[in-house]
Amino acid sequence: MQGSALLIAGTFVAIWASAFTVAGVVVKEWPPLWSLGIRFGLTAPMLLVIVLALRSRLPRPGDIGRVAVLGLCGMGGYLAFAWLAMARIPTGLVALICATTPLMVAAGESLFLRRPLPGLAWVGLAIGWSGVALLGFLRAVDGLAAAEALGFVFAIGAAISQAVGLLVYAPAKGRVDIWMASLGQTTVSALLCLALALALEGAPPSSGSWPTWAAMVWSMVVVGIGAYALNFAMMRRVPASTASALQLLAPPLAAVFGWALLGERLYVSDIIGGVLTLGGLALLVHARSRA
Repeated sequence: MQGSALLIAGTFVAIWASAFTVAGVVVKEWPPLWSLGIRFGLTAPMLLVIVLALRSRLPRPGDIGRVAVLGLCGMGGYLAFAWLAMARIPTGLVALICATTPLMVAAGESLFLRRPLPGLAWVGLAIGWSGVALLGFLRAVDGLAAAEALGFVFAIGAAISQAVGLLVYAPAKGRVDIWMASLGQTTVSALLCLALALALEGAPPSSGSWPTWAAMVWSMVVVGIGAYALNFAMMRRVPASTASALQLLAPPLAAVFGWALLGERLYVSDIIGGVLTLGGLALLVHARSRA
């Protein structure tokens, strides 16, 4: 891999990991759903400017629904569950559980789309899911509080929601412009989260400290726009299998950020379960790249 490609990939992974940390900052002061509704609502106009500047083409009529589902599940539902989880359990743990999305996508492709998986990929799935099961079991043994248990459930829900969105959108992936897809899913996500916030969280936040607003700006501009641009550049310069493997570094890096910046603590059981989960994911990525 060339130095420029490695720099792009490393920067993307670091930004992707930081998404969980800045979310952890925001949800300490603001309700999670209102936070996301505000974030998506402010990001959508920025993306509209980019789409108009680049003269991005509109999706085909048949692909508009897939973009909407990507926004409803792959971004809006995914982040709603994830931010609700981060209000209850460490951000690094949420990042690790959300990283199981490829396990669910692979299983969904095999079960519902009838795409065969190599035998080694099934081994990776088994190891990865055993890691998640171990995470939940050991946390329960340690005396999982009701709020923490709900956070764990929300994190699993985030991974499932994202997998559903990706599976539905997959047939349109090569046809829809990346920035148009980003605008579409962000707009749908804004509508979803604002509706949920009004229904479940009451009045919106009326004020915010500078760390909260700084985290929101980072989440909107650096993560919501910059990470997408870097991911697009990375996919053009780095083999897909290498890019997938590099993204496995995001959950442990998110755990480090949470420990260093938020004072979060991960237990030995989290580390053991995390190693198993990421090991299974790595094996899955390797098996699918060979196939």
